[in-house]
Amino acid sequence: MAGKARVGPLNLSSAAPGLYRAMSLQDLQREETAAVRARLQPWRGTNLTPLRIKSHGHQILQNPLYNKGTHFDMGERDRLGLRGLLPPRVLDFATQKELVMKNLRSLPSNIDKYVYIENLHDYNETVYHAILLENMEELAPIVYTPTVGDACKQFGYRFNRARGLYLSVADKGHMHAAVGNWPHIDVHVMVVTDGSRILGLGDLGANGMGIPIGKLSLYCAAGGIPPHRVLPVMLDVGTDNETLLNDKFYIGLQKKRLRGGEYFEVLDEFMDAIRCRYPNAFVQFEDFSSDVAYKILNYYRDDECEKRSPVCVFNDDIQGTGAITLAGIMSGLVNMGQSVHNLPEQRVLVAGAGSAGVGVASMIAQGMMMQGLSEEEALSRFCLVDADGLLATDPNRKYTLEQKKFVRTDMKSGMSLLDVCKEFKPTVLMGLSSCSGLFTEDLVREMANNNARPFIFPLSNPTKNAECTAEQAYEWTDGKAIFASGSPFDPVTLKNGKVMYTSQCNNMFIFPGIGLAASVAKCTKISDTMLYATSVAVANALSDADREEGRVYPQVKNIREVSIDVAVAVARKAIEEGHSKAYSARDIPDLRELLMKKMYTPYYVPLVERTAAVRARHLGPEAARDKPPHYSVKAYDDYMPLVERTARRAGWG
Repeated sequence: MAGKARVGPLNLSSAAPGLYRAMSLQDLQREETAAVRARLQPWRGTNLTPLRIKSHGHQILQNPLYNKGTHFDMGERDRLGLRGLLPPRVLDFATQKELVMKNLRSLPSNIDKYVYIENLHDYNETVYHAILLENMEELAPIVYTPTVGDACKQFGYRFNRARGLYLSVADKGHMHAAVGNWPHIDVHVMVVTDGSRILGLGDLGANGMGIPIGKLSLYCAAGGIPPHRVLPVMLDVGTDNETLLNDKFYIGLQKKRLRGGEYFEVLDEFMDAIRCRYPNAFVQFEDFSSDVAYKILNYYRDDECEKRSPVCVFNDDIQGTGAITLAGIMSGLVNMGQSVHNLPEQRVLVAGAGSAGVGVASMIAQGMMMQGLSEEEALSRFCLVDADGLLATDPNRKYTLEQKKFVRTDMKSGMSLLDVCKEFKPTVLMGLSSCSGLFTEDLVREMANNNARPFIFPLSNPTKNAECTAEQAYEWTDGKAIFASGSPFDPVTLKNGKVMYTSQCNNMFIFPGIGLAASVAKCTKISDTMLYATSVAVANALSDADREEGRVYPQVKNIREVSIDVAVAVARKAIEEGHSKAYSARDIPDLRELLMKKMYTPYYVPLVERTAAVRARHLGPEAARDKPPHYSVKAYDDYMPLVERTARRAGWG
């Protein structure tokens, strides 16, 4: 018929002479078949599993886990009831991140940047964690130490949106109900504080909630824990800070802090509620005062396991600080041309005998014992000094149970740091005193006189509390120091022109990986051997170029790779020691792949309303409980449970 194209075999005779001379009929048929198959390939979309949600319209924009802001395309705006609620321009993910960083970098101070980025945290967690992950070196000092210390002091004045659980003495007898109010049913990692010892700032009470929030931001960005599976908790048992007790704008309980049995009753009821609702949760105790920190850790890590089902607990101030400091000493030994196994040859002088100082010393002593020393031999390689001088035998001084094992019997009680240094001749000088300028020039030069490469580690936070600066350490040792600090310092140029890049002894190289392993492997305990394994993993994570620049810790920009190394080491030990509920020995060869698959990566996924929510909105709540009225809805209902299961496996459900 006229106007219709005739379909039939190719007419090769009408082609240009010689065009098909080199091709056989079979070749042409194969090409035609391949072309047809290419046209018939189905569109595979983005391969992103949709996330089913109950929210609709404005509720979505109010939920930072779901909100995409100007990234919602027109299809999603129509499907989710967002048309007209957002500006018409659709911005891609990269443009959103670029805009945030541009605004952030224009702000004059770190505290202003903290306020801006936490506001972002409250309305779009995906962008928040994405920029944190991509700019970790720049933003980690803002969302956590040292800026978070100043933020905590102003926390109550800036409070405008609750994040996490605020539990108090008033909730005693109702802890199970209060914990049950948290909307997420599958919490994997939580950070708990009572605000009694916030960094080096002392008792900040409920204002200390900034610490769990900042810590969990790093668990998500560095450790790959999904943000809906973390929970910050403030356990408000009062405060002894007179300023807060008299501040009419203070957001916590204005009563004296609980002590003794009453305190532990409140804590134990909380832990029982966690055990009941989140039996596989990893609980980190953060910034508890020295008089209770060890008791709490030992009770829930060891003693409690014999009575009730265990809760996996961890104290970052004690265990995390100890593990990362041990990693720094091991790495420094490698920088000196030695091995991580030369630890027993070191002599350690610790300034500060609180929970952090004793925890660090205990962890290093454990490392020495794992390398062959007896406990007595290991403890003999330590001197601890507090505000009253050297911890040594003295009937007039009282020591905690944890301090007693470090009490010297062969030296005079109350000796100053300098006198101890002259007599004991340590190879390592560590500061956990929160006393600015404690490492004097005489002390540091004495260290340099006794050692070819002295370890100088002023570890107190924030920066203003550091025992000495990086510049002082290098100047007073004539550039010989192996230096690491608790807060970041700028690079230092030596007299010979060489630039030394300082390392921050930051627990963030440790705790995100431990949290990832505990979450995925469902660990029941974080043992000392697991902590030792994390130290070795971090010490071995540096490149030769890093060591040449004077670093003793990996660069922060490589935090995810370090976290994976730490998580693999922890999970392997957990399996070997029988502390993993999820994996067995046959999984050890595949641990890295298994852990990486479970890591959260911040990017947008399609949002789909749950079927029951859709029907309830259109047909009424009763219809949501009835069977679908026609086939198309039934098919959708049959399909969406599969989507939900897939989303859970992908880590979004």
